[in-house]
Amino acid sequence: MQSTATIRSPGAVLAPPTVHTHCPIARSTERTHTMFTIDETAPVIVRLSTAIDAPLERVWALHTDIDAWASWNADVDQAELDGPLLPGSSFHWKTHGLDITSTVREIIPGERVVWGGPAAGIEGVHVWTFEQTGGQVTVRTEESWSGAPVDADATVLGPALHDSLTAWLAALKARAEQTG
Repeated sequence: MQSTATIRSPGAVLAPPTVHTHCPIARSTERTHTMFTIDETAPVIVRLSTAIDAPLERVWALHTDIDAWASWNADVDQAELDGPLLPGSSFHWKTHGLDITSTVREIIPGERVVWGGPAAGIEGVHVWTFEQTGGQVTVRTEESWSGAPVDADATVLGPALHDSLTAWLAALKARAEQTG
């Protein structure tokens, strides 16, 4: 698993939700839109990736079935999506004692999903990308945290986020690689 963690100064601008529905060929050769990204000036930024030996369809389906997260991710106590998984949709979930409401900002089916939202004074922005290469899927995750709690304790919260995302990727990999 590859990883980087960054501690930076605060400041965030959130872009409006975006959905991408153009054809896969156009998507792979030319992008005519601005993609939503993490807050590169946030005090805490974590980037991780892992290779999963499973079909892209299985990995994507597991990761985007928010209502089922708690069945395979021990760090998620419960999760519930309000309606279909589309930009502007919200989902509520509980993890590490936090009640979180996240809003989907962008989705490219099978390739990319971005969500964000506040929890306990922390504004999180989370980007997930999925890329099939041969029989493997590379899953990349980037998350930024900003807000007063992060400004006050970035050196503790950065490693906590890193550990949480490491566990999430390991759980996703383990479940996706199960057969039958």
